[in-house]
Amino acid sequence: MNKLPVILIVDDDAMNLTMAKSILEMKVRAEILTTESGSGCLDILQKRQGAIDLILLDIAMPGMDGLQTLATIRKNLRYQDLKVIFLTAAADKNTIIKASQLKIADYVKKPFVPEDLIARVEKQIFPPIEDPEINDIFKSLDNLGL
Repeated sequence: MNKLPVILIVDDDAMNLTMAKSILEMKVRAEILTTESGSGCLDILQKRQGAIDLILLDIAMPGMDGLQTLATIRKNLRYQDLKVIFLTAAADKNTIIKASQLKIADYVKKPFVPEDLIARVEKQIFPPIEDPEINDIFKSLDNLGL
């Protein structure tokens, strides 16, 4: 049996958390976990021993914000390549620069459009196949109209 990818949503706004979880549960085959704080995110990472495939992380949270949370995550070599998408209403230049320095995979501007959220999540969890042989097969099938 194939293991489902695990997505962790971190947002202090209960409405955003519920919406994101509901949208993803309907459209993406994955296990969805949630927490309302940066410290909760770190606790889940520790409890799951890093078995998280993608984090959707709000930037503006009380206490430990998303940038601080991700900086803490990146200090652990085990999580250097963990995929993180920022959920943010703050898309100002300085925030984007700080986020890119922490190696984010993408960001979704809030309020998010469900189709955009789904597409960005799927792109990270199910990246396109980069195998030339497989791409040739798909091209042949396209040429045959299949």
